[in-house]
Formats: sequence, C-alpha cells, structure tokens
Amino acid sequence: MPPASRRLRLQDVAERVGVSAKTVSNAYRNPGQLRSDLRRRILETARDMGYRGPDPLAAGLRLGVAGPIGVLYANALAYAFDDPNTNALLGGLSQGAQVAGRGLLLLPGSADPQQRRHALDQAIVDGIVASSLADDDAVLARVVDRQLPLVVIDQPRPSRLAAIGAPRTPWVGIDDRRAAYLLADHVMSLGHRQIGIVSFALRPGPTPLFASQADVDSATLAVTRDRLGGYRDAAERHRIDWSTIPLTQGGDSTPEEGFRGAAALLERQPRPTALICLSDRLAEGAFTAAADVGLRVPDDLSIAGFDDAPNIARHLDLTTIRQPSREKGHQAATALLARLTGDAGNLITTLPTELIVRGSTRRPGSGAG
Repeated sequence: MPPASRRLRLQDVAERVGVSAKTVSNAYRNPGQLRSDLRRRILETARDMGYRGPDPLAAGLRLGVAGPIGVLYANALAYAFDDPNTNALLGGLSQGAQVAGRGLLLLPGSADPQQRRHALDQAIVDGIVASSLADDDAVLARVVDRQLPLVVIDQPRPSRLAAIGAPRTPWVGIDDRRAAYLLADHVMSLGHRQIGIVSFALRPGPTPLFASQADVDSATLAVTRDRLGGYRDAAERHRIDWSTIPLTQGGDSTPEEGFRGAAALLERQPRPTALICLSDRLAEGAFTAAADVGLRVPDDLSIAGFDDAPNIARHLDLTTIRQPSREKGHQAATALLARLTGDAGNLITTLPTELIVRGSTRRPGSGAG
C-alpha cells in the first residue's frame, strides 16, 4: 500500500490490478480501448483504494491547457435550449467559464441511470456544476465518489450534500420557500380562496396527475418541495385549509405540462378562481387552458408564475417571482474555478428574489366560477 500521507497515484492502481499505468489511464480517458470487464475491474479497484481518478488540473498544467467544466442536469438535452431559465443559467456559466479560457460540456439527464453514469465516467472534465438534481440522484453520488470538484445549483440542498458525503460543496440558489410564500400571500391577499396549484415533478420518473400530501411529503426534488411549502405557509397564514387545495404535477416545466395540469384543475367544482404555477412556462400553458374553456385572465381567473422568464412573463403580463438565473450560473462557475485553484470561496450563496406584480392577478371577479 502507498503511504497514507501522499495522494494515491494512477501507478498505485496499476500495480494493484497488475496492468500498465497506460491501461489504467485508458479506463478513464479512452474507455473504448478496453474490454468492459477489465475496465470495470480497474474502476472498482480504484474506488476500493480511494483513488479518485487522474488529476485533471495537473494534466492541464502539464499540457498548458485547461479542460472544460461539466454541466450535469436531470433534463433531456433539448431542454437546455427550449427553457428560457436554463438558457440564462447556461449563459451565466459560459460567462464565468470563458474568463478562465474554459468551455462547457453538457451532461444531460437520461431515462437510464446506467447510461448517465457511463456518460459521466467517460467525460474528461476538470469539475462539475450540477443543476437541479434529486436528493437520491445516483449520478451525483458518483461525482462525489470520484471526488470530482463540484458545485451545486439549487438542489440538492446543502444539508443533503452533507448527508451524501460532500459537506464542503459550494451551493448556489435562492430561498425558494420564502419566495413562494410571498407569491401565494399576494394571491390570497387579493381574496382568492378557491385556488389550484400547477406543479412540476415532485420526483423523477412517471407521476400521477394529481398529487397527494403523501406525495409532497416524500418528494425528492427540493425546489418543488420548498415552493409547495411556501404556498402552504401562506395558506396557513390566511386560514385556508391546505388539504382542500388541489395540486397537479407534470414531469417537466413545459407549457404542455402546464396546460394539462391547469385543464384538469379547471374541470373541478367549485372551479378555481386562481392558479398558482411553479414556473412561468407552466403558467404559459395555464393561459391556453383558460382560453380553451372561455375564461379571461384576470377577469375570470388569476394566474401567477415563478421565474420572470425572459420573453414570457412580460408577454403574458404575468405576476411572478423574479429570480436571477443568469447570476446563478455565473456564481457557480466562479465557485468551481475557485475550487480548481485551491480557493475554498463561499460555501453557500443565496441570491435575492423579487415579487413582480403584473396584470394577470386581481381580486376574484363575478365571471369566476
């Protein structure tokens, strides 16, 4: 065994497995050149020894170049280009990375966790920015296991990162619960008591359209869990029975999911006079669902969103929460670059939000059901 006082080397793993150092290097950098059983044996041995893989920073220094930053998120690749908040977040990441001459490597989600782990194992990156992953995401656990430099945006929360063995991981996000409370408090202060909530997923994977309180309590996506907690806090303040507020959930934050959830809520009796949506894109779909049944916003139905998404919120005249998505990305890139140079930096960065009241919410009107 190598002395405990020094960092394990690639050569140490090679000697344990009985192969060359080049073969161990290929297990990380050129996996296609090895038999799958040999690569698996090398990686398992490395993990058991506590070897965290080739040092990307040292390799970059030897070559005089800097490698890319990996961006790990749970959604499909196209989502990064379709969703305006993800666009802004990636823009902020790019802005921060380019200062150091680095690029971004997108490592999007997949329905198959094994495929996601394989993509991560093959990725040659200097560090990872993980955005909005579930508490039990196995790929994030793999990042921690490999001891890759890591920064997390939004979720999991710092307490969960500590529980999975990464207590010193920088985290960048907002106070989702407080922001959601302010939005719901605004809607309820207008006098709305018949309210429906259009949510994105409580956990990855297939979900029922209507969610129960048990579903909320067991949610593994912290952003969803905390925003719903903020809505519940507001309901309690206004003495509204939380259990009477119907909640729909979709698999993603898209207008299509917003339409599906809002349409189901508007079929209920008594019909809601207000819909609170967990994102502006969900609210966009809710507007379409309202129009389909002849309801006018805000005369017959108030709708509120979350994000203040560019080119959506203003177009819809949408009451929403403004959050700094681009700044999240920039701060995360800055934190990771600091880690790569040995600077601990801030561990927790909580960015400000703002309630933006526009024309999509008003007091319940006579046209509402």
